[in-house]
Amino acid sequence: MNIVLNILAGTRALLIFGSMTIFIVLYGLSCIVVPHTKKRALNLRENFLRFICIPVLNIHITKQGEPSVEPALYVCNHRSFTDPIVLCRYLKGFVIAKAEVADYPIINKGAELTGVIWVNRNDQQSRTATRDKMVETIKAGYNIIVFPEGTVGKEKTTLPFKKGTFMEAASNNIPVVPVAIEFQSPKDMWIKEKFVPQYFHQYAKWRTDVKLHFGTHFEHQDGVYLQESAQEWIDEQLGHMQKNWSTAFTS
Repeated sequence: MNIVLNILAGTRALLIFGSMTIFIVLYGLSCIVVPHTKKRALNLRENFLRFICIPVLNIHITKQGEPSVEPALYVCNHRSFTDPIVLCRYLKGFVIAKAEVADYPIINKGAELTGVIWVNRNDQQSRTATRDKMVETIKAGYNIIVFPEGTVGKEKTTLPFKKGTFMEAASNNIPVVPVAIEFQSPKDMWIKEKFVPQYFHQYAKWRTDVKLHFGTHFEHQDGVYLQESAQEWIDEQLGHMQKNWSTAFTS
């Protein structure tokens, strides 16, 4: 059975990388006729994720709420590498991602093409430049997506949120939209040290069930208030999602 499941995960990986390559090449060819724009690139990502979510990865999403009509800073709890796949299926926005992901072949090119801002969390200059880029991007009319825990959380509630992006949002009158994401299976929690073992751990199963809840946007001139309010809302939603559904937590 394990062999069969690993073959399933491997086949899915080949389909993902193969289709991503095709999407990127076709998009590049189309740019000969229609110029590349951020809007076109975000549409490309949305169409690609629509293709892989159910037909390839068999991810079933129960969604509540809708993204804001105005550009905003979206803050979401972090469970696994699947989070951006689920979130960006419904939300057009630039993801702030750790610089290590830039080393993943093909994935990095797809991410760079369709909207990502790399940040080295251990470098103050990188963090400052990222926050400046975040403000610039939102003021230009695009959403920003941040996972403010800074790493994956494996507990029922969130890890402490990093305050930097909330401070920038408060200083620049940027609305904040909290988003909660939760998975049903414990296999969807990131427990492996490396990406490839985690991928096979997660997708050597037939189906993935996930809940996604968009909150309403709010603004405030106090960044700490924004941070605490977003975290409190997300933790409350996680409790509702987990109740009588998630098997990822045994206590």
